[in-house]
Amino acid sequence: MVKIITDSTCDLTEELIKKNNIEVLPLYVNFGQETFKDGVEINTPKLYEEVEKRKALPKTSAISALELEESFRKWTDMGYEVVYTGISGQMSSTLQNARLAAKEIGEDKVFAVDSKNLSTGISLLVLKACKDRDAGLSAKEIAANMEKNAEKVYTQFVIETMEYLHKGGRCSGIARFAATVLRIKPIIQVREGKMSVQQKPIGKTKVALDRMLDQIRGDKDRLDPDCIFITHSIATESAAYLNEMLKKEFPGVPIYETMAGCVISSHCGRGCIGILYMVK
Repeated sequence: MVKIITDSTCDLTEELIKKNNIEVLPLYVNFGQETFKDGVEINTPKLYEEVEKRKALPKTSAISALELEESFRKWTDMGYEVVYTGISGQMSSTLQNARLAAKEIGEDKVFAVDSKNLSTGISLLVLKACKDRDAGLSAKEIAANMEKNAEKVYTQFVIETMEYLHKGGRCSGIARFAATVLRIKPIIQVREGKMSVQQKPIGKTKVALDRMLDQIRGDKDRLDPDCIFITHSIATESAAYLNEMLKKEFPGVPIYETMAGCVISSHCGRGCIGILYMVK
């Protein structure tokens, strides 16, 4: 028996979590001395309410090794093997803590894999792992496949406002000013666990959305048909547009729309939206 565990930065819907029997562990969102469990004690609309009220961005923090060990041991004590993946090891210490927990329990029982990704880039790996689990593969085999699949995930998203990246120390005041004046909507990509600017389209958000659509069209012949994710932080109109276009372009491929959780939204800001998929 194998249990698949991930963290709240995966941005999966409750429906997909339940359908695939996945356990999701929350990271933390901190406003001063107040701490909230991501997706449990605070959601994305509430996050933005708090930012407006407090005039300050929250900080985010990892899941501790002790918490992870307790979660893993709950399943191993029942005879399960565990496969865990969550936010990229280069973006959070959660993976490092998961590997410490795995050592305590036994690395033949708990396998902690670096997704090298964030948001539903993680979910693509988790859903593949669930298929492997249902096909009867062992935790070791599932983890090995997950490591290979991590290289096949394509994550790209548009930043609507530079305010959050600026306040979070991820872009300079000059870069923020230039982006605002020039109306740049940066497209961020995730490769090898790191975020970088892929393109800097100028103009309305739709220009950047169309650039992302061009990217996935270019991968049409090698697209993994299991699913495509549209994940956003309260960008309903943009999500509707991408949904419509992707359904036309990729008939028969399931398209899941999900809301970015509080940890992802804390860094990317309101209006951020991405297309995430795998290639063969």
